[in-house]
Amino acid sequence: MAKKQKAKKGEGFNKNMLMKSIMGIYSSDPSQSLNYKQIAKILEAKDPTSKRLINEVLYELAEQGALREVYKGKFMVKMLSVAIEGVVEMESDGNAYVITTDNQEVFVPEYNLNHALHGDRVKVAISPKRRRQRMEAEVVEVMERAKRTFVGKIEVEANYAFVITDNKLMPYDIFIPKGATNNAKNGQKVIARITDWPRHTKNPMGEVVEVIGDPGVHEVEMHSILAEFELPYHFPEELNTLAEKISDKISKQDIAARRDFRDIPTFTIDPADAKDFDDALSIRKIDENIYEIGVHIADVTHYVTPGSPIDSEAIERATSVYLVDRCVPMLPERLSNFICSLRPNEEKLCFSAVFEMDMDGNVQKEWFGRTVILSQLRMAYEEAQQVIETGEGEMFNEILTLNSIAQKLRYNRLKAGAVNFDRAEVKFELDDNGKPLGVYFKVQKEANQLIEEFMLLANRKVAEYVGAARENYKVKPFVYRIHDKPNPEKFENFRSFVTRFGYNVMGGTDRQISRSLNKLLKEVKGKKEQNLIETLALRSMAKARYSANNIGHYGLGFPHYTHFTSPIRRYPDMMVHRLLAHYLDGGKPKNEDELERLCKHSTDMEIKATDAERASIKYKQVEFMSDKIGLHFQGVITGVTSFGLFVELNETKCEGLVAIRDLDDDYYEFDEENYCLVGRQTDKKFQLGDELLVEVWRTNLPKKQLDFKLIDEEGKTSGKTVPQNRSRTQGASNTRRKSNPDKTRKHKGVQRKRR
Repeated sequence: MAKKQKAKKGEGFNKNMLMKSIMGIYSSDPSQSLNYKQIAKILEAKDPTSKRLINEVLYELAEQGALREVYKGKFMVKMLSVAIEGVVEMESDGNAYVITTDNQEVFVPEYNLNHALHGDRVKVAISPKRRRQRMEAEVVEVMERAKRTFVGKIEVEANYAFVITDNKLMPYDIFIPKGATNNAKNGQKVIARITDWPRHTKNPMGEVVEVIGDPGVHEVEMHSILAEFELPYHFPEELNTLAEKISDKISKQDIAARRDFRDIPTFTIDPADAKDFDDALSIRKIDENIYEIGVHIADVTHYVTPGSPIDSEAIERATSVYLVDRCVPMLPERLSNFICSLRPNEEKLCFSAVFEMDMDGNVQKEWFGRTVILSQLRMAYEEAQQVIETGEGEMFNEILTLNSIAQKLRYNRLKAGAVNFDRAEVKFELDDNGKPLGVYFKVQKEANQLIEEFMLLANRKVAEYVGAARENYKVKPFVYRIHDKPNPEKFENFRSFVTRFGYNVMGGTDRQISRSLNKLLKEVKGKKEQNLIETLALRSMAKARYSANNIGHYGLGFPHYTHFTSPIRRYPDMMVHRLLAHYLDGGKPKNEDELERLCKHSTDMEIKATDAERASIKYKQVEFMSDKIGLHFQGVITGVTSFGLFVELNETKCEGLVAIRDLDDDYYEFDEENYCLVGRQTDKKFQLGDELLVEVWRTNLPKKQLDFKLIDEEGKTSGKTVPQNRSRTQGASNTRRKSNPDKTRKHKGVQRKRR
């Protein structure tokens, strides 16, 4: 029987679908006026029936007041009649964009924000005003606040105080009435909560909920970073008390109900300073060319029951947070570092994925279930790497065999279309007080790849077991780690950019593009443009996230992928363990909406944790450079904006700003399309990837900012010398408030000069 032909786009419309589609077209550009023929062309509706229906819907929308007929047959969106939902993305100049639910960007000037802040979910209405050929919108309702607490420095006056926030995207200081300062002393770092924001006042009112301490102190600054991203920096004492009561004893009944791997060679490989070992590998030969390889993961859910206080706290945290000097764990340390951690020479309960594999990485059989193991060896990555390179050391036969299989898995994965992002991590050598003494870069070697490949294998196979359709099996709701295809526009811009360096990203299919991208990433290794190209390639990609709706993982090239291997530090992995155990026991499908809710929260918390980690790195980079004022360094332009050039130093990967006002050899204009600054008189260009010699000019630790001066061919700095306390150029993402010494702050009669 012939397959039914897929309906062409534009055919089979119904009124509800058409109304949404047509309003989406008008919302994307509210200035346009369109007739039914133009809309039919956009929707690719070619049949007469659909065209008639479009015309009918246009008149119905006009009758409802959503559209207005500007002249016969042509319609525009009716201004201020349609409220559009979205999320506020603040610019540092005080203006904002609202990203709508259908991913459109709507410009909102500062005076139309009506107290909306970065990250808030709002309703906006389109305004008839125009600015720079774009329509403006006005916030008509703040539906949900993203933040209510902010970290900053308190300035105490006689009868009131202000908290000057660290957040670059918070354009208002918080007014603190007398009696609400929590005894904070002038200049201290505090956490302030917004309590009220009367419509007629510019500054929100608030109270100090916690005094963190004096700025510049390492512990204070790390706690400030965690607090700014609304991440905890200590466990509630009652949860630590509950954790202490959890027994570490393994009963005979536990062992009897599990597959026993205690006599099989087993080991862990982790960073040298790690304490939470949540994965181990075992290997034994079962045939001439077949090995049984066990990927053993700490059975956290054996100890943490759903609905318990510890589980509720883990849901809220969703992830462990890694700053430059510490891990803020998701679980109490008794669980994460002791009971669940797969420490050597201790019997441990695990949830395992066990594979029978040949030396080419082909899986012959697979098994999933609960186990008990005994790790005989704990290795750091450096120790395992030495075994791989020398062929000598403890368990060298097991490690070399696993490494050989891992390299086959890696080769096959990249050949099948995975993208090989293998970036060096910035690390710091810190003294006892947290002061950075040096910067170094952690490079991935074969020991890292050995662990990575078997973790990827376990994650993929678990996801396939639950989520892949097969005979006599109905796919069940599950938790996936998904990664969408690159944004076409961003990726085309990236393709165009790399041609300036003599590179090309070829191909049209996903597999062709990923192969070409891998070739590019290999070619730039060790080159001066490596970090820039890798960074821009990552920016062109979509962001990975958790979801109950599986769309596959583009970056890894896997149609099914999940996170199964780190339940000590990621809550989605705990969810996956519970779901897998439930389905292995023949349980009924779980509620997909509830899984999706938890997935979204976990993604949001992961983003916060990543942002906090980056902020801690940026802080330490600025601190590291603070005693290098006046020194010259080679760097590369990594960002071009209307207010200057961002330059990353080759030696330390620290990034700073060369302000456009300090380029005094010409009047430079920002070419937004080509991401470059162009001199009006000389046509001199500064563009992404250009190498520059810069001088470290100023450091601002509270704002985590570096300022550079450009050094010309004769070794001289450009621009005029400005005192260290001068305010930074205001503009896009690296500045906060407009620096106007005459601007005043007012709140219920309080007035003072801005500092």
